[in-house]
Amino acid sequence: MSFLDFAKERFSCRKFSDKPVESEKVDKIIEACLAAPTAVNFQPFKIFIFNSEKSIEKVAKATPYTFGAKLIFAVGADSKNSFVRKFDNKNGAEIDAAIVGTHLMLEVHDLGLGTTWVGYFNPNVLKEEFPQLKDYDIVGLYPVGYPADDAAPSPMHSKSKTKEELVQVL
Repeated sequence: MSFLDFAKERFSCRKFSDKPVESEKVDKIIEACLAAPTAVNFQPFKIFIFNSEKSIEKVAKATPYTFGAKLIFAVGADSKNSFVRKFDNKNGAEIDAAIVGTHLMLEVHDLGLGTTWVGYFNPNVLKEEFPQLKDYDIVGLYPVGYPADDAAPSPMHSKSKTKEELVQVL
């Protein structure tokens, strides 16, 4: 399958089966995250994994969007240890962490699993529940699992602005 077909096939999964994700697949997801490119290879991110009933309940205090997943990843940006562009002091930590999140999502799909990028969460509640996150800006939560039999892309999945609206050749 071409990458373009692969990218178009992937969708935001919002309903998971009860089948647990094998540890070998979790390891491959982590490996894909660690392979993500970052500015000057500073790797200003941390991956947090929530895989116990108790930790998932704590995550659910920060967002209603866990979608029944028994495994949730979070990617945090470390702005104190990242590349900063000298011209305008743009800190690249969140960009680097977003690249990691994208690698995570693509590997999840490649493994036959589903996920979605959850940006709707209360970071203060998350950090209150998990003090280990205090030094990181969490860029996304990623519920991961086997898609439920009736999981399907949302009606918005294939909607897009036109190429003319989104691309400008200079």
